[in-house]
Amino acid sequence: MSGEKIYEGVFAVHKPQGVTSADVIRKLQSHFNPSNLFRPWLEEERARRDRESNFQRRRRRTQRLEVKIGHGGTLDPLATGVLVAAVGKGTKFLGNFLECTKTYEAVFVFGAETDTYDCTGKVVSRSPYEHVTREAVEKALEQFRGKIMQKPPIFSALKVQGKKLYEYAREGKVPPVEIKTRPVEVSDLRIVEWYEPGTHEYKWPEEEAAAEEKAVAEELLSKADALPVAPAADDAEASSKRKSPPAKGEDDETTSDSLSTAKKQKVSDEGAAPAPSEQEGAPEVKDEQTTETQPEAEASEQSKPPSQPPAVKITMTVSSGFYVRSLAHDLGKAVGSCGLMAALIRSRQADYNLDSDKILEYKDLDAGEEVWGPKVKGFLEEWEKKRAAQEGSQ
Repeated sequence: MSGEKIYEGVFAVHKPQGVTSADVIRKLQSHFNPSNLFRPWLEEERARRDRESNFQRRRRRTQRLEVKIGHGGTLDPLATGVLVAAVGKGTKFLGNFLECTKTYEAVFVFGAETDTYDCTGKVVSRSPYEHVTREAVEKALEQFRGKIMQKPPIFSALKVQGKKLYEYAREGKVPPVEIKTRPVEVSDLRIVEWYEPGTHEYKWPEEEAAAEEKAVAEELLSKADALPVAPAADDAEASSKRKSPPAKGEDDETTSDSLSTAKKQKVSDEGAAPAPSEQEGAPEVKDEQTTETQPEAEASEQSKPPSQPPAVKITMTVSSGFYVRSLAHDLGKAVGSCGLMAALIRSRQADYNLDSDKILEYKDLDAGEEVWGPKVKGFLEEWEKKRAAQEGSQ
């Protein structure tokens, strides 16, 4: 034993797009395990294991000695932003981040929906979108504020009779029981920016769902299209534990790759559009030869529907159990079209936000311990001070 200080606690990582939350934990471990900062922690853990009984030692024979790390709320590969992480005994406090509020900024695109409710899925349906305006979206958002009932996406890790919903969807099967709505609360919901057609780069996915997948998805989606309502006062069942979606799809779950007994609970989700004649309910467009004059041709060109759908950037502060992907889907229905989530940022979780002095940048890890070490050390020392102050005030 070196007698050096052992660093443990909670901090936040700025997760980039394209990596899973589990990838982040593995990345942290790959840098923390051989580091000088966490060498005292590993020495203490090794000494603790040496003091264990023979039975406990046998049980740990196949368990690697590595820094214990967990995270307090999954972010999809599509999403970026705050990912709360914990080291050592700090993992015991990850449960505190299950019930906290979170702030998100998301971009929704209208006119199509996918099996995952976001741009990583397969297109299962399209609807006209020419009538969707900022004013219509502003009005529709009113019904999503406050305490509402929300139905989770069909592509989520919620279990039905011991099987995850996304497993049913991938197998082309309808779950044996209906997916129930759950009570959530939206304390802030505002439009940040409105994108007219042709002014943005957000697109629908190019891949179409296979016929069998589409049939199942459409059946499930048709059951999920009821708009949110105020939760019933006695709806106790809806507050049961929830788990997050798999790699495809948004939202949050407390996990620990090296802590098998960590408490888990669900917390709070391209190409050109087809011809209008291919869209369900869209007017038929005939390809006919005409002898239009130049002004008439220009007028006809101007009357054609836009080649790109409108999109909207929305900021929201929500309770645990909220699915941003579900909001995209439900909002699309509320304005008489379809909707999907094209981008997502978690800008705040509890007291952690994207301020540079409060979060570890993912790129700092590859820069070496001389860069990330002082930052992580400072974050853990700050967390330790807060914990001591809280315990002293109790």
